[in-house]
Amino acid sequence: MTIQRTSAEGNQSANAPNPKDKNSQNSKSGRWLWFWVGMSGIAMVSATAGALLAVSLTSTPLQQADLSPQEEAVFDGDRISGEGLRFSQLTRPVNLLVMGMSVLPPDIQNPPTESKNLKYLPQVNSFDGLSDVMLLIKFDPETKKVVMLSIPRDTRTEIEGHGMKKINAANVEGGPALTAKTVSNVLGGVGIDRYIRINVLGVGKLIDALGGVTVYVPKDMKYQDDSQHLYINLKAGKQHLNGDQALQLLRFRHDELGDIGRIQRQQMVIRALIDQTVNPVTVAQLPKILNVVKENIDTNLTVEELVALVGFGVRTNRSNMEMLLLPGRFSEKNEYDASYWLPSKNSIAKLMAQHFGLEAPNEEQVSNPNSLRVAIQDSTGGDRSNLRPLIRALEKAGYRNIYVSKPWSEPLEVTNIIAQQGDSASAESIRNSLGFGDVRVESTGNLDSDISIQVGKDWLQQKAIFEESTKN
Repeated sequence: MTIQRTSAEGNQSANAPNPKDKNSQNSKSGRWLWFWVGMSGIAMVSATAGALLAVSLTSTPLQQADLSPQEEAVFDGDRISGEGLRFSQLTRPVNLLVMGMSVLPPDIQNPPTESKNLKYLPQVNSFDGLSDVMLLIKFDPETKKVVMLSIPRDTRTEIEGHGMKKINAANVEGGPALTAKTVSNVLGGVGIDRYIRINVLGVGKLIDALGGVTVYVPKDMKYQDDSQHLYINLKAGKQHLNGDQALQLLRFRHDELGDIGRIQRQQMVIRALIDQTVNPVTVAQLPKILNVVKENIDTNLTVEELVALVGFGVRTNRSNMEMLLLPGRFSEKNEYDASYWLPSKNSIAKLMAQHFGLEAPNEEQVSNPNSLRVAIQDSTGGDRSNLRPLIRALEKAGYRNIYVSKPWSEPLEVTNIIAQQGDSASAESIRNSLGFGDVRVESTGNLDSDISIQVGKDWLQQKAIFEESTKN
């Protein structure tokens, strides 16, 4: 399974087969299709029912935080899943705030005594520190989409009662409720229904419980920080990572893009995990997974609600899973007393209107091809001359702001057309103009682009055609 939108249609064969053979094949194919559809449906129902029975169906949230009534009121407590036999059905759109915690002994009031004489600072099982990772995920049964918005930890914003700070400090100052209020304010007042906090120890356990993850490590990564018990040593290339190795990839941020580069790698890992694990088998393993990580998570979701969200994810087409990045820019040197990600209010309003149902800004929603920033990232290993026919074809289609960016490190079979700013319509228009490639709504492309074209080997098959068609 892949997080991508494939628009290309299959070509019809020039030599049509014998109608009798075709009908026979269609009949057999149809029988097998309905057989597998039926089996998949049975597996889904059985897996979901088994998961719920195994954890003893309960309406008690899997919560470790002690929220006051005022803090609980920050979240919409209305029911999100069906009753009775509809227990696994999501009944309304849900916005879930996910926070990844990296907590050291100095971050908490009563650190473990065994940590005092260690030469390094180990991670501790707590939720009281800075939130290193923040995602707002919308599960929408109306549009049949899952939208994941990454919020950089260094986002500069007002934290109610505490002044201007990095957004990851909101959890330290006021826990999940203050974090939810702060995130909502940054995003134009979007409602937040539930939250999950998972500490770094739980992330490693979760990935191990899912059997690890196969992902392409974009470059050699080596870094050591004894004070944080952080040891990273990964080689570039496609490989299967266990929980500890995946954490190394997720936590690495020592390159030119800092935390934004880390967010891009997080999206790559999320995509890979979805590709290999979001299926009925995973739902059946939910009790085991919860048992492994339950001490490392804090959430106001109930078991039924969690199963409903996972079940919705299993049924969601991968082309309807989108990953976005909070629009903004890096602060300039000496602009502030620290390095920040400065959110772009107008771009956020446009993104929230398009993907989270907030009121649309007055500006025009359809992007003009002439104004779109289109970055080209080659993964085939060729020189820049290899891309000239592609650039000429884009210019012929009306795109003027085109530039060649840093090559894409992973060798791709199929070209990816990345809607970097969430503008899937413009990405689809480019795909239609070119006639090849897959559209993906995610933020793994060139940071300054609206659309990034990550050129794969399929371009080499199209190149001669493009050279001929662009001759004048």
